[in-house]
Amino acid sequence: MCWKVIALCCLALVVVPIRSDEFEEVFRWKLLDFNNLTDAEEAAPGIFFPEEVDEPTTNGLNESFTRYHNLPMGVTHHKGRLFVTVPRRRTGIPSTLNVIVLDQVPAGEKSPRLTAYPELITNELRKSYEPDPKRLVSVYRTRVDRCDRLWFVDTGFLEYPGHRKQVQRPALWIIDLLQDRKVRQFEIPESIVAEGHGMASLTVDSSADDCEAAFAYIPDLAFYRLYVYSFKENRMWKFQHEFLSFDPRMTGFGVAGVRFRWNDGIFSVALGPPAGTNAADGRKVFFHAMASTSEYQTTTPVLQNETLAKVGGYDHLFTHLGERGIKTQCTIHQYDPATGVLFYAEVNRNSIGCWNSAQRFEPENHGIVHLDNRNFIYPSDMTLDSDGELWVMTNTLPRYAYAKLDTEEYNFRIWRQQPAKAIAGTICAPGA
Repeated sequence: MCWKVIALCCLALVVVPIRSDEFEEVFRWKLLDFNNLTDAEEAAPGIFFPEEVDEPTTNGLNESFTRYHNLPMGVTHHKGRLFVTVPRRRTGIPSTLNVIVLDQVPAGEKSPRLTAYPELITNELRKSYEPDPKRLVSVYRTRVDRCDRLWFVDTGFLEYPGHRKQVQRPALWIIDLLQDRKVRQFEIPESIVAEGHGMASLTVDSSADDCEAAFAYIPDLAFYRLYVYSFKENRMWKFQHEFLSFDPRMTGFGVAGVRFRWNDGIFSVALGPPAGTNAADGRKVFFHAMASTSEYQTTTPVLQNETLAKVGGYDHLFTHLGERGIKTQCTIHQYDPATGVLFYAEVNRNSIGCWNSAQRFEPENHGIVHLDNRNFIYPSDMTLDSDGELWVMTNTLPRYAYAKLDTEEYNFRIWRQQPAKAIAGTICAPGA
């Protein structure tokens, strides 16, 4: 991400009610705590601010657990477990991939500790940052397919300010959640991408009838490309197109009293409805850059064609769907097949937006299902689980990056809602 600060502005934070059936707050944290810490780490002072660091180790950095540095980014729910990611954007992060087992959280506990997944050693960095393909460096977001498999990209990249480092090759990991066992690890070759820090999300296209035929679509917000991985072929290819880049008119953001500019390109891919009447037509694929208010589309047969990606001539197969409207820059979007609605995690408005795919794609057909400028600051991730429920992470990222978190306030939250309830009474509801 482009982390160029423009200014800080003091804005009053107000809660704007949208509807009576807004998203339910599941968990909230002032700062994160973890289960797998050593006795020494537990006993150490937990809150260190960026300017308060201990003596560095031989590698020049301090990796002691620093509670303040741990910012959750992604959330995925699957059959009673929440997978929460903490990418390594600063030092002192014990585990980048974590889990919360819901039925093990005590009744009334709203700030449960995170547990390293699949175990702590897989999440630990080597002392001098030696590469180790058996360990995770930094994970942004995860997704679960229809075959009970957890997919994610380990970027292999440390984004420490002033000490950015590609520790090891980025890799796509796939874990069987029925056995908590890794079933595939695909090291992304340098011919695809030089560095992994731009791979902050992914979308899995799978069918429970044929688990081998799964594909992963991986946006690269830094190099403005879209990577496609075939599980059956165990191969990856890339697409390049001007629509994968950012809109220079839309690089300005204002969140939580902080103004800044980002030039993030393609950020999210969402699988939409069928692209035609025949199975061979595949599904529509929606995508957008974060620094943009435009939405674009293509189809799954286009993305799954490795020959087309290599030969080129596919420019006309990526099309402009339309504009969402003012201040609608967003991170992740998710399509709900039950309602036909596309949901947007809109960071500039601290909201969840919506569009019913039966309508024309234009600003007047877009609505808001949840907006809260106090507690819903910066929706960083949104996923749809196998039960058809939406889950959202909000994490106050701009304050963490450019100002300072208030450790006496709740900074991180996980939310959920059923899509049909979320859109009831809005322009996105059927027949509205």
